[in-house]
Amino acid sequence: MKRQVRVGIDVGGTFTDVVVVDHATREVISQLKVPTTHHATEGVALGIINAIARALAELAVDPEDVVFIAHSTTQATNALLEGDVAKVGIIGIGNGWEAFKAKSDTNVPAIELAPSRWLQTEHVFCQGRELTGDYVDRQVETFRQKGIEVIVASEAFGVDQDENEIFVSERARKAGLLATSGHDVSTLYGLRTRTRTAVINGAILPKMIHTATMTDECVKKAGITAPLMIMRSDGGVMSVDEVHRRPIMTMLSGPAAGIAGALMHERVSDGIFIEVGGTSADISVIRDGQPQTKNARVGGHRTYLNTLDVRTLAIAGGSMIRESDGKLVDVGTRSAHIAGLSYACFQTPERFIDARLVHLRPTEKDADDYTAIETTDGQRFALTPTCAANLLGIIPDTAFAKGNTEAARLAFKPLADKLGKTELETARLVLDISCRKVARQLEELIIEYHLDRNTVELIGGGGGAASLVLFTGELMNLPARLAKKAEVISTIGVALAMVRDTVERNLVDPTPEDILAVRREATEAVMKVGALPETIEVQIEVDTRRNLVRATAFGTTELRKDDNTKAITPDHCRASAARSLQVDEAEVRLLGQTSGLYVFGMERESSPFFGLFKKRQLSVRITDKTGVVRLQRTQAGVYATDIRQVSAELDQVITNLTDFGDAGRSLPDIHLLAGSRIINLSGLAELEQVLALAQTELENRPGDEPIVIIASRK
Repeated sequence: MKRQVRVGIDVGGTFTDVVVVDHATREVISQLKVPTTHHATEGVALGIINAIARALAELAVDPEDVVFIAHSTTQATNALLEGDVAKVGIIGIGNGWEAFKAKSDTNVPAIELAPSRWLQTEHVFCQGRELTGDYVDRQVETFRQKGIEVIVASEAFGVDQDENEIFVSERARKAGLLATSGHDVSTLYGLRTRTRTAVINGAILPKMIHTATMTDECVKKAGITAPLMIMRSDGGVMSVDEVHRRPIMTMLSGPAAGIAGALMHERVSDGIFIEVGGTSADISVIRDGQPQTKNARVGGHRTYLNTLDVRTLAIAGGSMIRESDGKLVDVGTRSAHIAGLSYACFQTPERFIDARLVHLRPTEKDADDYTAIETTDGQRFALTPTCAANLLGIIPDTAFAKGNTEAARLAFKPLADKLGKTELETARLVLDISCRKVARQLEELIIEYHLDRNTVELIGGGGGAASLVLFTGELMNLPARLAKKAEVISTIGVALAMVRDTVERNLVDPTPEDILAVRREATEAVMKVGALPETIEVQIEVDTRRNLVRATAFGTTELRKDDNTKAITPDHCRASAARSLQVDEAEVRLLGQTSGLYVFGMERESSPFFGLFKKRQLSVRITDKTGVVRLQRTQAGVYATDIRQVSAELDQVITNLTDFGDAGRSLPDIHLLAGSRIINLSGLAELEQVLALAQTELENRPGDEPIVIIASRK
């Protein structure tokens, strides 16, 4: 049988990384790096297709055996940062009394994307009853004469009645301009924010459509029949057709790819993922196997773009060291890459005999206290956290950042002499300054997301991960490890990513029927872009404070006929749970199981109120049958039932664990284990909603199938 493969591509500013993953085993079987072809006629598409052709040739894999291909891109983000955007014309629409406010809300002024770089707009407003083909055609022609490339149609309550927005968009396209609309980018009320989001979407349409189309054509010419997918900002992938409609969804797809790798390749359940490059570190929280998201801001303005909550720090493996008057001033923000210098630790030791410490400005705007090492032949090299970590012996031999320890020691000597310290003391000081920046951000996230320090682990990805993540874990007394193939974890994430889409609706006191309707809409959205119905799962969140219902659906474009991941014995799974619980295996009990999952737990005793009382709580770990921890709870109840009894059992469990406070009642977090699935019902606000969604998720399963309920108070 011929090997089928998945191809992931990560298009960076300097290099394009490609990985090829065995479709059946999820094993990375090839990885390579080629220069990004920014200036070719075909643009970055040429580098992509050259890399794919080379990888497949080396593996002797036929193009038709590629069952999935996707790439992440920084183009949307870079276009906004660099101001490389189209001028946008807005046609606002309103009726009756709301027209006055709608006129103001649809008039989006120019947005400053970066210093002296602006997204320019023009605006007209029309009463809905006056909206005719002739009117639209005249306005489109007027806009064209002013250099407008893209038309945005935005109407008050256009999410409920989109006919006028569609009408304007179709007339604009017929006239040869690109077009988008408010309902294209969001299903939420809030005309001002929705229009602003549509304007940003429109501004990057020309560039993104050109790149997506060119890349798609190159992939097809290479004989690959699998549809090209593009990474989204929320960690999923979307089709080329969807990019033509909502290119804004590709913003921040680079960091999203790393998170996808942590989820799909590393199978992280709860942790903080830190992707470290040469210039910056991206930090994200993963809870219950899901990344955390937020609304993105562009030019300081809120949008309805749902992106991963990524915190970016200007500290990384290549950050440069600053020294003044015999004191170490800082590490960063500039990197060796910006200064055009190579890392000292990747050279031979002989280079640094009789070398001297020099100072420089990486750019004209920088201070002159950045350091470098100048050799006797006049060459300069950067001292970096990567060099410090190599000198201290922190970096594992197999890590991408592994360099020459002796070269690092000799290179650090001139700086150490200036500081009056040993080379080892200087290296530790460099890492201490660097990693405390990371630690401060991690502490903020732990507090913000109410993370349990007993269950948090740090997972490092990116080429510079070994330079910072392991030492940060030591500083914070948290377990820390490097992802497998950390240097290409983003590209692996692209290769393994799932089709994903989110539908949001503003609903006051939503009924179970309302919630199921939003769920169906999300399911249909991912099916529309290629997800197979039998692979789709949906997670629901009800935010009563904002009257918001959010349904996130995800699935795959292909079925895996054989899962060759080796199952292991229950005892091995118990050992995995014990490692996560940080106790001996003998203390861990098997509390329940389904056909694809084990539930392990142990009782811990605490003494609140100054030791006057003893309190026992059950800590739970759910593993799949390969031993991967899929869900963990510090305090939870475990209830075994079956399909026939699950509604009655849920009713009783939720009633017993519901809390009542000043803000009303708060339902417990609920997860259902069915087969190999973990169904999250924790985002719902009412018992009736939970029961209705549970019934929908479990329909068509046999009545005697075992179900396990995991419940914990919020």
